Amino acid sequence: MEDKKLARINELYKKSRNEGLTEAEKSEQADLRSEYIGAIRKNLRGTLNQISLLNPDGSVTELTKKDKQ
Repeated sequence: MEDKKLARINELYKKSRNEGLTEAEKSEQADLRSEYIGAIRKNLRGTLNQISLLNPDGSVTELTKKDKQ
């Protein structure tokens, strides 16, 4: 996510605490927050996909997605 968007999220938050937001600003804030959360989830998923386990015998086991029952 771009630094300008993060700065805008913080700016809108500070403005909401001090003087309140217009409907357009509330909508912009919600859009920016959802984009930010999506970026965080994508980053986390990428990190988790790179994890593998080193077994005591020296072999490496890749983690796979577990099905929910």
